[in-house]
Amino acid sequence: MAAKYFGTDGIRGRVGVAPITPDFVMRLGYAAGKVLAKARDGVARPTVLIGKDTRISGYMLEAALEAGFAAAGVDVMLAGPVPTPAVAYLTRALRLSAGVVISASHNPFHDNGIKFFSASGNKLPDAVEADIEAALEQPMDCVPSEKLGKARRLDDAQGRYIEFCKSTFPNALDLYGMTIVVDCAHGAAYNIAPHVFHELGAEVITIGNKPNGLNINEACGATAPQALSDSVRANRADLGIALDGDADRLLMVDASGRIYNGDELLYLMVKDRLATGPVDGAVGTLMTNMALQVAFKKMGIPFERAKVGDRYVLEVLQEKGWLLGGEGSGHLLCLDKHTTGDGIVSALQVLSALKRSGQSLAQMTADIKLFPQSLVNVKIPAGYDWKSNAALQAEKLAVEESLGDRGRVLLRPSGTEPLIRVMVEAEDADLARSMAQRIADKVL
Repeated sequence: MAAKYFGTDGIRGRVGVAPITPDFVMRLGYAAGKVLAKARDGVARPTVLIGKDTRISGYMLEAALEAGFAAAGVDVMLAGPVPTPAVAYLTRALRLSAGVVISASHNPFHDNGIKFFSASGNKLPDAVEADIEAALEQPMDCVPSEKLGKARRLDDAQGRYIEFCKSTFPNALDLYGMTIVVDCAHGAAYNIAPHVFHELGAEVITIGNKPNGLNINEACGATAPQALSDSVRANRADLGIALDGDADRLLMVDASGRIYNGDELLYLMVKDRLATGPVDGAVGTLMTNMALQVAFKKMGIPFERAKVGDRYVLEVLQEKGWLLGGEGSGHLLCLDKHTTGDGIVSALQVLSALKRSGQSLAQMTADIKLFPQSLVNVKIPAGYDWKSNAALQAEKLAVEESLGDRGRVLLRPSGTEPLIRVMVEAEDADLARSMAQRIADKVL
């Protein structure tokens, strides 16, 4: 059965509009608490960690969740503003029943969301989410007073996570002599990321570190990296690091101001690992640039594509038993370092690669050139069955045969609008544009 509330990254929407309302979120806390309590039947009282980003709505939703969990007899630990991957780490490190993040990631401040981590620091299995949705359909009740949950603040949650991040950087290396600009997107990492890089020896210049509840992701961070590029050049820095609002995405900038996306950073990390040992394989998504597929084939490294979304990248990595994967948007996974995508930890893996090689970002990625992409959005009527359009499928096949191993075609519907997205990658930008338009003209 299709999920009613849970999407690929928890429950997300505009604050004040169902389901991101205080009454629903309290019921969600109660339902999740009842599911967790049942799973821990006969064991100690379940305890859940709640973390959040810097959105003004976080206060309201945190209080609602806390009340719901307490009514279900679940204790709560409050971490305050911390990155999403910090909740995953702390939940696992403290042997808690689950972790909850209040964040809408890279979305603007008026959105918010709720996502869960299991006791192992992974996204909740679909079956558990289904159990929570089923519990949401039942009336909300309350355990007897003597069994109500209690809440307490987790002391030094930020400091604990800072030490964890640093532990993923080799002990034999440091960042002394480097000047790094860190853009925290006025988000959850504003009081964490600068300390991580500074304590490893870098001179840190921080931007996007003055959250006011309304400015998260606004013209800054991984979704708007031009601000970082400008700051790196203005400060004559060696590198720039851009995170998003909940710090699970990473983009980087070199001394010239050039921006490196997640595809390029994944390639760099795989290349670095290959220099010190075998790499079993790497995972991208349907949107990962074809240049990576070609490069990994030359390197003898198996490559798989998952559906768009870091959740699906993680699923394929776990299925294959591989360690490295990511998306062009900056979600990068290093499963021997963390159970989930982590912008700070990923930046440290890139920095350690640069230190080990003695090369710059440009030098380490000089042997890969991303294929130009052309994207055409075609509006379609509601319910239109584009897959049954014989002319469209024939044109797609003709373009694919024409491109051969010099490009690829991807057709996919938008998840939020009545659109078909026609994407063509080719070694030549003009060729990509003309081929994409050819296919787009056959959609209707």
